[in-house]
Amino acid sequence: MEGAGLGFFMISACFFVALLEHPSSPVHTAISDPMTRRVLMGIAMGLTAISIIYSPWGKQSGAHINPSVTLTFFRLGKVKAWDAAFYIIAQFAGAAAGVFVAYILIGKLASHPHVNYAATLPGMEGVILAFIAEAVISFVLMTVVLNVSNTPRIARYTGIFAGLLVATYITFEAPISGMSMNPARSLGSSLFANNHAGLWIYFTAPLFGMLLAAEAYVRVKGTAAVSCAKLHHQNDKRCIHCGYPGVVRTENILAINEKVII
Repeated sequence: MEGAGLGFFMISACFFVALLEHPSSPVHTAISDPMTRRVLMGIAMGLTAISIIYSPWGKQSGAHINPSVTLTFFRLGKVKAWDAAFYIIAQFAGAAAGVFVAYILIGKLASHPHVNYAATLPGMEGVILAFIAEAVISFVLMTVVLNVSNTPRIARYTGIFAGLLVATYITFEAPISGMSMNPARSLGSSLFANNHAGLWIYFTAPLFGMLLAAEAYVRVKGTAAVSCAKLHHQNDKRCIHCGYPGVVRTENILAINEKVII
C-alpha cells in the first residue's frame, strides 16, 4: 500500500510536469507565466496527496509514502522497527516503479529536459539554501501533522492540511530546492533522469527537519501526546501500529450483545 501510494504520486508528478512544462504541451503554450504553472502544479499534487491519504489503502497504511515520515514516527515510538523497515523498502521501490510506469505511459515526454522525470534539483541559489529550505518546509509539515492529527476535533482533516502545504510549497518553494521532502521520491526520479545533483540534500534535510519537529513537539507536549502514526486514523481500517480495530460499519454488525460486536 505504501509502495503503491508513492508510485501513484510519482505517476501524477510526471504527468502534470509534462502537461505544464513540456514545450509542445498546449497547456504550456497557453500559460506562459511560470508562477501560474507552479500554482497549477501545486494544486494538482496537493490534490494527489489528499486523494492518497483518504484512499482506502491510505487509510489502511497511514499514507506516509515518505521514509522521513516513517522514521520520524519510528523515533516517536509509534512504528515498530520491522514495520518501518518494510515501509521504507516499499516506498523506495514504489517511487522507482511509479516513474517507470509514467515513462511507459507518456514515453519520451517524461525524458525531455523540461520534464526530466519530475526530478527535484537545487535551485540557482545553491545547495546550502536548498538544504535549509528543505529542512524548514519539512519541519513545518511535520509540526502541522503532529498538531492536527493529535487534536481530536480536527484530526480527520490532517490529510487536507498536508495537501495544502504540498500545494503551497510547490508554488513558492520549488524554485529553491525542487520541493521534495522525500528521499524516496527524489531517488526515484534521479534514477531515470541520471542526474544526482544535490541528492544528498533530499536524504538529509527532510529527515533532519521532521525529527527536529518531533523533538520540539514532545518537549512541549510529551511523547504520550502522539496517538498514532497514521495520518487518517478514525476509520474502518485496522491499525497495525496501535491495534485500533477500526470503526465497525452498521451494515457489518450481525449481532450486539452488551460489549461483544460480531
